[in-house]
Amino acid sequence: MQRIMILCLAVALTGFSGQAMAGGGQNYPNGAEAFMAGAVPPPGFYFLDYVYYYNADTMKDDSGDDIEAFDDVSVVANVFRFLWMSDKKILGADYGMHAFVPILGTDLNFKVPVGPEASRSYDDTSVPYVIYSPFILAWHLQEGKLHIVTSLADIYIPTGQDDGNMASVGKNFWTIEPVIGITYMLDSWEFSAKFMYDFNTTQDDCPTVYGVEPDRDPGQEFHFDYSVSYAVNPSFRLGVNGYYYIQTTDDSYDLDGIPMTLQFPSVADLLRADEGYRSTVFAVGPGIWYNHQNMFFSLRNQWEMGAENKTEGYNIWAKFTYAF
Repeated sequence: MQRIMILCLAVALTGFSGQAMAGGGQNYPNGAEAFMAGAVPPPGFYFLDYVYYYNADTMKDDSGDDIEAFDDVSVVANVFRFLWMSDKKILGADYGMHAFVPILGTDLNFKVPVGPEASRSYDDTSVPYVIYSPFILAWHLQEGKLHIVTSLADIYIPTGQDDGNMASVGKNFWTIEPVIGITYMLDSWEFSAKFMYDFNTTQDDCPTVYGVEPDRDPGQEFHFDYSVSYAVNPSFRLGVNGYYYIQTTDDSYDLDGIPMTLQFPSVADLLRADEGYRSTVFAVGPGIWYNHQNMFFSLRNQWEMGAENKTEGYNIWAKFTYAF
């Protein structure tokens, strides 16, 4: 009876992502970009550093109600990004490439024992993947008012997975993510958005709250970061930023080998139901941006709302850019 209660409480807790619990892949840390998201700098080499903190003490089900089995999750990350823009032109755009190396730490807690280790607490710190794009094009149009950037595909290259760990920051699948960023400058105002769509490969041995580790095909995802800001002076901006995320296709589990038991619901029944639970969330918050010579700084806060089938919390982003 206790096992049945735990399984029922855990419905919709399908797996753990780098940012938070959710369906889909959730490899991209939502809200990473804001100010000038479409305005790639001129030819040169740039180093960018992102510091990230996320915390949530609620997990929402398919109806947006709290799941009582969940306690809290926190994520701390530092992401190194290296951007090179050449003086070569393709279709009138500057050509470049970039690479990201994230270091991620997660701490995940439940109110009941769940997962392959039947534990209430899981944690992990590692490099979950490396992101690389060999083909970036950046346009600067309308005398600097309109900026457009596209990455043909940001490729998330997995570095491994801590099998059996619900908080594993690494996952055994690749993500292919086309990207388009747009920034429009209107007098002292800036309007920016970064649009992304994620295609995920199969994840082997996906840890679940039910204690089994089936292979999983994470659903596809559409998401965008956005920003609206006002220039108090040429070096200082105040703004509002956030993101929207929605899973567009179902997860799919390989249920071969998952026994059908006399219990109802069985683990296979629960996983089959989880396949149809798609994640979504919206976030908004304040931000500041500052430029000094060849350095750029930003600090932002984003609060989540309207979550379904994922955690609902808040995050803090600090970003530093250095132009060589």
